[in-house]
Amino acid sequence: MATGLGKTLLAVLDTERFAAEIGRRPRVVLASPDSFIYRAQEVFMRSSILQFLVLLLPLSGCYADLGVDAEDGPDDTFLGAADASGVADHTPTACAVLKLTNLGSVETLDGVVGLSSQAADAIYAYRLGPDRLAGTDDDRWIRDLAELDRVRWVGPAAFRRLRAYTASTGYSCATVDVQVLAFNDFHGNLQPPTGSSGRIVTGANPATDRVDAGGAEFLATHLARLAATNPNTLIVSAGDVVGATPLLSALFHDEPTIESMNLVGLDVASVGNHEFDEGPDELLRLQRGGCHPVDGCQDGDPFAGASFDYLAANVIENASGETLLPSWTERRFGAARIAIIGLTLEGTPNFTTAAGVVGLTFLDEAETINALVPEIQAEGIDTIIVLIHEGGEVTGLYNECVGISGPLFEITRNLDPAIDVVVAGHTNAAHICDLDGRLVTSAAHAGRLITDIDLRIDEVTGEVVSRTAANVIVTRDVTRDAAQTALISKYVTLSAPLANRVIGSVSADLLRVVNAAGESTLGDVLADSQLAGTSSQETGGAVAAFMNPGGIRADIIASQISGGEQANQVTYGEAFAVQPFGNNLITLTLTGREVELLLEQQWSMVAGSEQQTILAPSAGVSYAWDPARPIGDRVDAATIRIGGAPLDFSARYRITVNIFLAGGGDGFTVLRNGTDRRSGPGDLEPLAAYLTAYAPVGPPALDRITRRAP
Repeated sequence: MATGLGKTLLAVLDTERFAAEIGRRPRVVLASPDSFIYRAQEVFMRSSILQFLVLLLPLSGCYADLGVDAEDGPDDTFLGAADASGVADHTPTACAVLKLTNLGSVETLDGVVGLSSQAADAIYAYRLGPDRLAGTDDDRWIRDLAELDRVRWVGPAAFRRLRAYTASTGYSCATVDVQVLAFNDFHGNLQPPTGSSGRIVTGANPATDRVDAGGAEFLATHLARLAATNPNTLIVSAGDVVGATPLLSALFHDEPTIESMNLVGLDVASVGNHEFDEGPDELLRLQRGGCHPVDGCQDGDPFAGASFDYLAANVIENASGETLLPSWTERRFGAARIAIIGLTLEGTPNFTTAAGVVGLTFLDEAETINALVPEIQAEGIDTIIVLIHEGGEVTGLYNECVGISGPLFEITRNLDPAIDVVVAGHTNAAHICDLDGRLVTSAAHAGRLITDIDLRIDEVTGEVVSRTAANVIVTRDVTRDAAQTALISKYVTLSAPLANRVIGSVSADLLRVVNAAGESTLGDVLADSQLAGTSSQETGGAVAAFMNPGGIRADIIASQISGGEQANQVTYGEAFAVQPFGNNLITLTLTGREVELLLEQQWSMVAGSEQQTILAPSAGVSYAWDPARPIGDRVDAATIRIGGAPLDFSARYRITVNIFLAGGGDGFTVLRNGTDRRSGPGDLEPLAAYLTAYAPVGPPALDRITRRAP
């Protein structure tokens, strides 16, 4: 039987097997660069066998202490034997042995540690899982001594040598510092976002205390700089990576955004409501790759899909009863193991098109997360991060936790104590909260912030021993990432002929910002354009139109020059940025009583918090509401006018909304009752026509909605 040194010689002299092992497995160095093992590996890789032997022979006694043990049989066990006496899971000794077993290569386990070839091969094969391929979903981590003991050819001799190696070399478990870089609601903002969506307020005066932020070229640079500070870095996103995207991405079904995220090294993302804008099949295509089923590969290149993992723990396919995408995934840094759960808000059907969620069920967030905790802990993982596309409201600055309210914080209060970090999104809030020892973070939207989360994890216990977080502004004073610049340039060239076409003009800015009553100039113009596009009998016979504020994604800025146009001119690309969803308009019939209910549904209670969604009305619609009145009775029915005439509760009215609202989106469930539905053009077409027909379009007077003083 060979000694430890002899087994090393035999392993490296079997060059055919060693070369094969190097070619198919990651090389793992379990020693410092000045050690014998490291130098031996380097010499072997670069030199002849004779030179390698010259290095080894003077050191023939280095590993003789491993002894000449009788080899284990295929079914031998070590637990209960003297070799494992006093060794228990979650102790430094057990952790070191398991770490070596899980991270050591075959050549290390066989030729250096001194295991038999059968034991080394059996351990590696067990780690690969049933498919025998590294880096696939069925790879396994040997989580405890009992599982190690079940591996064939691992018995007392193998355990003795593993334990002796860790003791003699100082190979051990300690704490591991892991950096998690998080963002949310990127929405395909490859180019720097404009207006308020392109700034971060840094002080008490938003007019002066602000920093321009965002853009994929700058996001990538900041991520790379932060990642360079810690080799143990994980990059994650809490949903809405795609959907509601600018023209540059939307023209190509968001393939450019997926490619951009691949370049920045995104590891894991939860799905958000906008991942369902084009339906579950399209979401799966973005994950798995392949050309679009209708438009093909528009850029002329194959589409490989996302290199990151989308997670959807609470999204169930009704037909199969299974989750649409995996519920959670694992990442490892040394012996520190992290589970990441990803999910979207239960109310996703209210925030995307009805067609996008057909055949799917969305489960309660807290119940879904808590149900996964025992499953994760059974795998021996005690550090758990949640990526949830649900948010709350805050009143503080981007690194504060002031005035918090809303669904996110209700969900967080109901989570299992095992959850260490919650990374949130959806409401575009920015906050860093420490709630009962649990970090709860969010990073605004459009890639303007990166949340830098630092965790120190004890490899022995698997527990987080310290945690801190801060939001970092994605400033534009850094070098642009060259790969992102090339990607953007490619798609700008492909999209330019359509994006830069002038379609109309404005006399002043049209803005999303609302007054005290909830009315905005841009919202009113959009509602007016939708009414104009569907008012004829041929197009629907509408007498009123309503636009939801969440569907308005950018301002129209008179001075903005995006494609060589003159000031005050509006291009197709600029108009698209306002309404990037491509929603069709739906004209339907409501009774007067249902119109009143539609207005009352602008206020609701969600998870114990009041939510307000004021619809932008078209010209001829007016009403007054009182914030002091209870929800469900805030609108003064006597003040409601449609087409300038008082509302008749028994009459029938033709109303135009986008398809998102028509399906009950944003909680306007009464619109599902609408009859005689007629599908009209996409929402961009009437806006373009309106900007052309009424050029220059000016801001309308904000006098359609009246908010009574309390």
